[in-house]
Amino acid sequence: MDHVVYIDAKEGDLEKLLDGKKRMIIRGATGRKLPYGRVEVGDQFYFIQNDGKCLVQASASVSMVINSELLSPDESSQLIEKYQDLLQLSPSQVKRWAGKRYLVLMGIENVKPVKPFSVDRSEYGNMDDWLPVGDIQRVKVNNSKIIIP
Repeated sequence: MDHVVYIDAKEGDLEKLLDGKKRMIIRGATGRKLPYGRVEVGDQFYFIQNDGKCLVQASASVSMVINSELLSPDESSQLIEKYQDLLQLSPSQVKRWAGKRYLVLMGIENVKPVKPFSVDRSEYGNMDDWLPVGDIQRVKVNNSKIIIP
C-alpha cells in the first residue's frame, strides 16, 4: 500500500529524512485513527511538506511498525524518548506527540528524492496529514511544468 505522508517543513523534516538522520515517522491521537493499524512493513511512503506547495518530494519504504496499545501520558513520553534517535523530533514536535493515548511509530529505509509531483486529494474530504492512497499512480497528477523556487 502507498501512503501520502505530510511532514513538517518548519522543522526541516525533509532534509532530516534525505540526509538519513530521521529514520522513523510518528503519528498519534487520543483514539485509533489513521494510520493506526493501516501500515505494514514494505508499504511505500510519499512525503509532502506542509509548506503549501503540496508536492511529493521524496519516498521511502517501511521497515518496521509499532502500533501502541492504550498509553498513559508517561508511557507515551517514554516510548517517544526510547525512539528519539530515530525520530529526530524537535522539542515542539515532542510536545505535540507526547501524551497521546495511541502512537504509531514507523521505521523507514531507502529514502530518496523523487521528481516533484502533485496528488489528487479530491477523494479525501477531511484534509488530514495522512492519505492511504493504495497505488500512488492512481492519485499522481502529471505536473510537467512545475517550477520549484
